[in-house]
Amino acid sequence: MYSLLLRTTVRLIIPLTLLFSVFVLLRGHNEPGGGFVGGLVASAAFALYSLSIGVEQAQRSLKLAPQTISTLGLTFALTAGIMPLLRGRPFLSSLWVDVPTPFGYPLTLGTTLLFDIGVYLAVVGTVLLIVFSLETRAFTTDQES
Repeated sequence: MYSLLLRTTVRLIIPLTLLFSVFVLLRGHNEPGGGFVGGLVASAAFALYSLSIGVEQAQRSLKLAPQTISTLGLTFALTAGIMPLLRGRPFLSSLWVDVPTPFGYPLTLGTTLLFDIGVYLAVVGTVLLIVFSLETRAFTTDQES
């Protein structure tokens, strides 16, 4: 399906949607949002992109297979859970570290952010795998008719 209006609109919306998904991801620790909702927003952006240019081109522009993205996300989440065990704390306990910045104010990072990033990537990979599979199947079914 070729639609100039859809292609043009998606080109303008995708960067804003992905930026918003990162905002929701980072906001999720103290406010509503987080990795799951941010991953759904990012998946919606890529789903629109694949509808506008086709599944094959969308997969090529993604650079990584959805299965790889999901695996990477699960690895991050598992790492966030195991890190406290190595310090003698319960599984998935929060660990925090202050990282110095050139501005003089330390940046506080924790394993909760690593876990949220893992959830984000796992959701993006899983949803895109489903969307790409459904779009491919729908396209091949339309061609056979």
